[in-house]
Amino acid sequence: MDVLGVMLGLALLIGIAVVVLAVVGTVKAAKAVAAKVERHEANARRAVENATLKAKTFTKPGPQGQISAVRLGLRTSLDGTRQVLESGLAQDGQLGEALALLTRLDAHAAELDGELRVLEREPDTGRIAAKLPELRERAERITHSAETMRWAAQDRMHRFAEDELSRLSQECESEAGALRHWDGVGASGAAGASSGAGAGAASGSGSGSASAGGAGAGAAGAGAAGRASAPRAGLTDGKGRPSAEDLLGLGDPLAKLAQRLRKPSAGPSAG
Repeated sequence: MDVLGVMLGLALLIGIAVVVLAVVGTVKAAKAVAAKVERHEANARRAVENATLKAKTFTKPGPQGQISAVRLGLRTSLDGTRQVLESGLAQDGQLGEALALLTRLDAHAAELDGELRVLEREPDTGRIAAKLPELRERAERITHSAETMRWAAQDRMHRFAEDELSRLSQECESEAGALRHWDGVGASGAAGASSGAGAGAASGSGSGSASAGGAGAGAAGAGAAGRASAPRAGLTDGKGRPSAEDLLGLGDPLAKLAQRLRKPSAGPSAG
């Protein structure tokens, strides 16, 4: 009974742990899905608001259209700067500080956008004309700050790309020089081979004259130069293409048969 009770208790604990893990996983998945949906919803709502402001800029003349233009310029500048900073953050961690400053700047922009929205619904045109210059000046300061960070980030990424390209070009030049190293090696090998051939000819001749050895070396050098300057046969030009007998393996047997036929037959011995 004690063993059975322990086993039942362990099974109950395992079941509770599985249920807890399942609940925690479900909650995390639901939060992730909700955050993703909320982010997409915010992007869609912002796109609709930008389109509406752009339409008001062209369709509503006067102070209403000016307010819409200020709001649209503010949103466009901040969105463009955020996209640039977030796209370069993976390669340059220092852009994180600029992104934090942009977040603080975005908070001021949100407050200003709220004031502009309230002023947009103001029926008194005199108050709109009095408040609009001040709000436009604040919007220009925020826009200028955002544009300054965006342009600096773009120049920084461009400079890093130029430096990386310069280093890569130098490495390619060094590798190309290493690949051309066969020129010096081939020249030294050819010089060693010619000197060895001259020494072998001199030791083989023994009592030959020096002029004869020099003439032989000159002839060998001329022959080597002729072989070097002669064009090598290609695969498809027809000059170095193997014959049908060579491809079938009949070249050597046919040559031996021709030599056997050309050999004179042995006649009866005289006497």
